[in-house]
Order: sequence, then structure tokens, then C-alpha cells
Amino acid sequence: MCLWLTGIKRRVLMYSLRCFLSRVGLFSKPGLLPWCARKPSDWSQPFWGIACKGNFSHVISKKCPRGQKSHKKPTHLGPHDGSWQERLADVVTPLWRLSYEEQLKVKFEAQKKILQRLESSLQMLNRVNDTITAPKSEELCCLLHPVIPSPVINGYRNKSTFSVNRGPDGNPKTVGYYVGTWRDGNIVCVQPNHLKNIPEKHNQVAQETFGNVCSHFGLISLENGWVLLLVSGGYWRELIVRTNSEGHTMAIIIFHPQKLSQEELYIQKEAIKEFFIKGPGAVCDLTSLYFQECTMTHCNHQQSPYQLLFGEPHIFEDLLGLKIRISPDAFFQINTAGAEILYQTVGELSGVNSNTILLDICCGTGVIGLYLARHAFQIIGIELVEQAVEDARWTAAFNGITNCEFYAGTAEKILPQLLKSKEDGQLIVAVVNPARAGLHYQVVQAIRNCRAIRTLVFVSCKPHGETTRNIIELCCPPNSAKKLLGEPFVLRRAVPVDLFPHTLHCELVLLFTR
Repeated sequence: MCLWLTGIKRRVLMYSLRCFLSRVGLFSKPGLLPWCARKPSDWSQPFWGIACKGNFSHVISKKCPRGQKSHKKPTHLGPHDGSWQERLADVVTPLWRLSYEEQLKVKFEAQKKILQRLESSLQMLNRVNDTITAPKSEELCCLLHPVIPSPVINGYRNKSTFSVNRGPDGNPKTVGYYVGTWRDGNIVCVQPNHLKNIPEKHNQVAQETFGNVCSHFGLISLENGWVLLLVSGGYWRELIVRTNSEGHTMAIIIFHPQKLSQEELYIQKEAIKEFFIKGPGAVCDLTSLYFQECTMTHCNHQQSPYQLLFGEPHIFEDLLGLKIRISPDAFFQINTAGAEILYQTVGELSGVNSNTILLDICCGTGVIGLYLARHAFQIIGIELVEQAVEDARWTAAFNGITNCEFYAGTAEKILPQLLKSKEDGQLIVAVVNPARAGLHYQVVQAIRNCRAIRTLVFVSCKPHGETTRNIIELCCPPNSAKKLLGEPFVLRRAVPVDLFPHTLHCELVLLFTR
């Protein structure tokens, strides 16, 4: 079955720093949300202290003392025993040792601390400008609702991304996640089949099949160990597995072609396809298998198209009464059951009605807008990934939704022009759900300066860093130097929704009005 070329086996591999660096979280009245109490009961001082100090996870790896050189990476790091499993769990799911109730307490305190810092920054700006546009810090507990728990605690991920590299036992074909640091030279790949957030199906595809693919088709042995490279050697980059609630499975193999010709690539793709159709990989019963040639840290569909080797081009998910189409490059919340709670929360906070235009910025596959379309006058979605926009349009047509428009491109280019045509007295509710990098400053300017936007719902799984800057610019006093001329927004409600049990992350839904 192995069709790997003899010439490729002689290729020498070297480490790439870039490879590793690219890999190393309504309601005006109480009672409208689950856990509507002002502060959850039975607070334990240990968890309060942990959260307030920002010390949310256990120490994952020991650092070399200052002045002491780290040892070179050995070719064999010892047996793949429970200690490695625990180290990986501490990296990927740092709250796994706590009960779920305790996890929610930790997350609540983390969100509270973030909002306190944000509010302090806003009040400092307001004092400088002798204005008051933000609530006092002692009122924060009235604004922050307790965390809405995830309906599913274990195995909730519908998408997992696995790497291929040397394991703790020296096995170069280990499929999993990285543990260790580049500085200490101890990065290894550890199998994740014990992690609480990954479903069994994903591990089956990764371990029982893709590991065999690597065995058959192409890692190369060196005397000083096994390595995976982006530039001068190494072909197997990543494996992405997507599943839906019906068990349909899409697998995407990310492959660095190095200097292979198109004929050689064709041979490899045919061999992989045969492996998953008639070989050992058939046990996974894949709905679709994609192949992407990627020479960079990450490639989208426009940079390097996903090539369908066999099966259906999409998978589908039933969500909030809609049938949603999902392409390999499209963003979709990794916790499907939790996403339903999240979108319902956004809908209640937004207060859309038949006279409202809902502007969904960074809309992904358009689920928020499509879900609220029945209540709104019009839905306008903006999304960078073209495949996701195509999915949103298909979903709207399939579900008979006719009051939606979706635009593909960067929000900073589309939004300002779009809002110019909406300054006619029509009320606009904006929903933004950006990536962890936050919103482009031109998007913030466009929202801030559009008088028709009176309500803004901001969804973030990383409500600090650039997102904090976004919020400050939305709420600060007018600033002509930054072209922030419109009336500032005021934070009214903060609702954490847990989509990521066992991790430190949480979706924070913020309601702003003006």
C-alpha cells in the first residue's frame, strides 16, 4: 500500500522555529437568564482567591532556572505514561480536575475581574474629560450575570485539529497536541485520547487511521530524532476533523508539498483516498475527505483550495430549527448545544423587532442573523471567509428566509459604505462576534459614528487585549483625533455563556446602548 517515493525518503529534515511558534479562552430584570442570582451561592474562598489572582491553571511545565542551560532535545523522552497525559490535559483543559460547578465559579470570577479592569479604564477616561458615561465599579455585580452552563460537558467539540510529530516515546508518527516549550527544547506531541472535551470519533480518526496514514506515506527518519518541517522537509502538517450531531464526519488533511511535482502529488492523493475507502481508514466511515496543499502556517480556501478527494462537499447541522450548511473553511461554534444557548442569549439582548435592521458583523455561517430573521425587518451579514458566506446564502435559501443579505470581504471595507446608505432613520442593531484579534479600528469607527446604531451586542471569547481596546473606543468620550465622533456607548449587561468546559475560555456577551 505504501506508494511513498524512494527519493523523498532520502530528504533531510530540519527544525523550523516558525512551525512551532505558530502552534505554541437582558435583561433589564433579574430572572430572565438561568442562574439569575446576583452572585452564585456557596462561594468558596479558594476559588475566589484563584480567580482574583489570575492563577487559573496548574503549572504545566518546569522552566530551567535563570542562568542554567536547557538540555538538548533527546531522541527518546521516556514512556508515554500518565504524567504526559496529565501534562497535556493541563495545557488544553486546565480546569479538568475541578467539578463543573467549581469551573463555573472560576470563570465567573475571571469575567468579573476583566470587567472591573475595563470599567476602571473607562472611568479614568471619563474623569479626564469631566463626563460620566459608565456605571460605577460598585455596581458591577448588578451588570454581570452568572455564567450560563454548557448543556454538554464532555466530548462537546465538533471540530478538532491534530498535529503530527515526535511523541514522548520517540514515535515520530504521533498524532495529537504539543506539550513543552521551544525555549526549553522539549516540545513533543502527545496523544489526546484522554482529553475530556474531544469526542471519541475524533480520536478514532486521528489515532486509528491518520497515524497509519503517516506510517504508510511519509515521515523520514533521522539519527537525531523525528521532525516535522514547513520549509525544508516534512509533509504531514495537520489533520482537521469535523463532525455533526448525526455523526457525519469530515476529515481535512493539511499537506506541505515541498518539491513534489503535480504527478507525485496525484499519486499521494490517490493512495490516501484508497486508504480511507478500502484500506484501514474505512473503519472511520468518513462522510467526506479533503486535501489541502499548504506551504504557510495557515492557508484559507482562497490561498490554497480545499480539494475534495471523495464524499459530500459539506456537512450539515440542525440548529434552532434551521438546517445549517458547513464548508471545510467556514467558522462554526465548536460546541453545538452551547451555541444554541449563546444565540438565544444574543437574541434576547438585542431586542430586535419587525422595525429593526440587524447588522451581523463577522457573521461566519450567518447563524445568528438567520435565527433572528423571523423577528427582524432585515438581516445584513458581513464575513471575510467566502465559503462561510456561500454557506449562509445556501442556508437562507434552503430554509426559505428571504430578508437576509450576506457580503463577503473585510468588514473595514464593506461596513462604512454600507452604513452610509442606512442613515435614513431606520434603527439598526449591530451584533459583532470577531476573532480573538478583535475588530479593525475602522469597523469600530463606523459603528461609533453611525447614529442609527442604538444597540450593540458584542460577543467575545477573549474579552481582553485588542477586544478591550475596541470596547474602550466604543465607550470613551468623543475623540476627533481618532475620528470617534458619535455618542459613546454604555455597557448595560454582561452575560457569560460557557461553550468550553474544562478550559479557561468562556463566551462573554456584552450589551451596549446609547
